[in-house]
Amino acid sequence: MRQQRLNQLLELISERGHVSIAEVETALGISAATARRDIGHLAEQRLVTRTHGGATALGSAYELPLQYKISRQANAKLAIATVVADMLVPGETVALNGGTTTSEVARAIGRRPDLADDGSITVVTNALNIAYELSIRPNLNIVVTGGAARTQSYELVGPLSEEVLSKINIDTAILGVDGISTRAGLTTIHPAEAKISADFIAAAQRTIVVADSTKLEHPTFARICDLSSVSMLVTDRPVPEPLAKALAEVGAEIVVTSDQK
Repeated sequence: MRQQRLNQLLELISERGHVSIAEVETALGISAATARRDIGHLAEQRLVTRTHGGATALGSAYELPLQYKISRQANAKLAIATVVADMLVPGETVALNGGTTTSEVARAIGRRPDLADDGSITVVTNALNIAYELSIRPNLNIVVTGGAARTQSYELVGPLSEEVLSKINIDTAILGVDGISTRAGLTTIHPAEAKISADFIAAAQRTIVVADSTKLEHPTFARICDLSSVSMLVTDRPVPEPLAKALAEVGAEIVVTSDQK
């Protein structure tokens, strides 16, 4: 219960940039004392900056730990994951980078018995949490890249990961991103994760980008690649016209899930 409230508070601060105690009370339906305690807790973890009478978001390049992103756009991510998992066929080698949406894709793959039957699909990932969740399914082939673990995202990055990816072939790379935009292409917050995602793309026959509507036309710090590397975008809302046009020009397909909640 408290974790969900903290997630909601972080999202509120992120959206507005700054909130007062009174605004938190109204938005979350909690007391002023609870609002102050929650803001204090987030400030202690250096997730927000506490101010006199409220809190301020950190810079746009700041990366929230993965556990604070889980509840954000949860319905959209689940719908996207279900659609993407249904596109896969037995025999494929699939790559998943780290993130909450790709984690949902991994779970959706695990729910498809035909994909998990007698090792009929191979999943390559640099995300420790995804590898852990899928490792309990003995019929899936799991390949984990090497590298140094990032505590914010549970992703392995660095030369060891890059070396592994340079030696394998991938049918479908399924990538979560922090932003996709007409101007900047695919972006993420951390440069090392951008490099690994680019290596996934280079090794793959097709690249499916999974991004909820909050990521559309929202460039972030580190560039992964331009839009020409995208085979398909799966999202939960209609894509803004400039981005839709740019994707169409490079031959990328757009799939919008039926879940519009």
